[in-house]
Amino acid sequence: MFEHKNYHLNLIGRPLEKHALASAEAAFLGVSGMGCAACAKRVRHGLLSVKGVLYADVHLANKVATVAYDPKSVTLTRLVTAIYESGNDGRHEYCAHLMQTMPASEAFTAH
Repeated sequence: MFEHKNYHLNLIGRPLEKHALASAEAAFLGVSGMGCAACAKRVRHGLLSVKGVLYADVHLANKVATVAYDPKSVTLTRLVTAIYESGNDGRHEYCAHLMQTMPASEAFTAH
C-alpha cells in the first residue's frame, strides 16, 4: 500500500507472465505531468487496472510507461486514456503519447 498525506493507493502487483508474451504487444508511452514517485505509481496502477494489461512499469526519470498488453482485449487508445484517468483529480493531470510498439516477446526478452 502506498500512502501520502493526501493520497492513498493500494498498489496492484502483477508479475509478467512469460507464456502470455507470445501473443502480446508492448507499447512505450511518453507520459507528461508526472512530478514524483507517487505520480509514477498512480500511472502504473491506472494501467494495471485495465483488463488486458499484462504488465506495466513507469519510469519517472525518463517519463516513459512500458506496457505489455493483449491487443485482442485492449487498444492503445484505452492505454492512453487510462493514463489520463489516473490523474484527472484536480491536482494531477497526465497526458500520454505513443512512442513505439513491438511484439512483447521482443521487448521483454531480458525480463
